[in-house]
Parts: sequence; structure tokens; C-alpha cells
Amino acid sequence: MNLNEQALNQLIDRCLAEDTGTGDLTTDSIVPPDLNAVGYIKAKQNGVVAGLPVARAVFRRLDPELEFLPRVAEGARVKTGEVLVQLNGRARTILTGERLALNFLQRLSGIATLTSRLVELVRDYPVRIVDTRKTTPGLRLLEKYAVRVGGGHNHRLGLFDAVLIKDNHIRVAGGIRTAVERARKAVPHTAKIEVEVEDLDGVAEALEAGADIIMLDNMDPKTMSAAVQMVNGRALVEASGGISTANIQAVAASGVDIISVGALTHSVTALDISLDVGELKPMRNVIEA
Repeated sequence: MNLNEQALNQLIDRCLAEDTGTGDLTTDSIVPPDLNAVGYIKAKQNGVVAGLPVARAVFRRLDPELEFLPRVAEGARVKTGEVLVQLNGRARTILTGERLALNFLQRLSGIATLTSRLVELVRDYPVRIVDTRKTTPGLRLLEKYAVRVGGGHNHRLGLFDAVLIKDNHIRVAGGIRTAVERARKAVPHTAKIEVEVEDLDGVAEALEAGADIIMLDNMDPKTMSAAVQMVNGRALVEASGGISTANIQAVAASGVDIISVGALTHSVTALDISLDVGELKPMRNVIEA
């Protein structure tokens, strides 16, 4: 998934307005406007880097002349103390943009790091690790982008691009068959229909109704394995609910095609990243690239 530049800039403008308001009171009162600096963004723990284009956009929105020089590639595995980016330009720009750029970089790198870890745990199985809609409001596209940087895949982007019939839809419709029939009549023939089920009876009903994808909600690996055998290739099988590093290999071994993990985005720990200011110079001595 590529980042949409226009949407990204609009998001950054809103976030900068939230953070700076009418100006950076601290920086503007302390730092001379004609002072240049070198800044270094560094990893403070091992992980996978995601969000370098976002951090660059933050500083560029503040000052298009600031140099943002990545020292690692997007998606790279980095170690504690490693320099990720060198910044050359106005000291005010570096200090004002520091927190927002790091907020994006830390969260997205945390998502990519956890995703990479889960992908590595199931590398011997033919299964995809995917995210969910349990994302931070307003940051969904960025967080799903970070999942892809970490080697995972995206589930639906929103309510608009796929049919996912969950327990409350089934309750309102009066049953799985009715829900699937109504969806099939209403949506384009190109749209997949996924049904969430809680037991093997639900699996059987979803199969009879013609579901394209069957989501096994909070099932244990043994029941998942029975469900996979029951489906026997007639639909894709997705495992969801309670997935962690402790049980993901057992889930993958059950034979499911997809494992969706809400924790990738809803409760991920940010990667620890910092920014240090180094050399200071008057603006007449602009640092060459």
C-alpha cells in the first residue's frame, strides 16, 4: 500500500495545528531564527523501521529546505543506537517537528516490528498474517501501511470494500443463511462475503450459505483444525481472536489460510526512538548535502 501524498499532508497539517497552535512558544523564545543544526534520529531498541516517509513529510511541511537524509531503508531491521536519519537545517524546524515526527515513527515502527515477529513465527506455514479495523481513528491507512512494511497483509480497509457478517449482523438478520443471501443480492458479484462463526455448526451453516471466507472466532486450535477439514478448500478459513506470540504457531498449524491480529494496531508498543541535536552553525554556513 503506497502512501497518498495529499492525504498524508492533510493529516500532518491537522496534527501540526494541534501541536503548535499559533507557534512553538518554547523554541521560538529560545532558539535564534538564523541558527542551523544537525539532528540525528536514533533507535533506542532493536526493531523494524516504518514511517520514514511520514517523518520526512512532517519536517518538510514545516520547512521545505530542511534536509532529511535517511541512513537506513524503510522496513530495515535496526539495532539499539543505530542512526536512522540525519537532519540538516534550521534548528527551529528540527525542534518544532521533533515530537510529531517521532510519534509517527515510533508507533509505525512498533507495528512493523510486531508484525515482522509474528510473520517470522509462522514462516514455515502457508498462512497470511493480516490486520483488522481496530486501528487508531484517523491513522488507519498509516497503521495498515506499517503492517505491510513489517511483512504482513491488510484485511479490509473499512466497511466499504468487503462484506464481513459478524455475530450482531447474524442476530439481526435471523441467521447466517439469511444474512448471506441478503448480502449476495445487494453487493456486486466481485465482492467477497465473509462470515464470522463461533462453532462447527456455524461453519457448516456458512458453507451451506455459500460464504467465500469463514472466520473462526476465538476457537482453540483443535477446533480450528476440525473446521479446516470440514471446509476442505471450499472457502478460505480465517482465524481471529486471542492471537498472540504464544499461540500463533499452533493456530497456523491448524491449517487456516489467514490469521487476523487486532493487537497489531490496537495495543502495540511503540518502538523507542529519539532525536539528538548535534552541531550548531549560523545560517550563512549552510551544511552541504
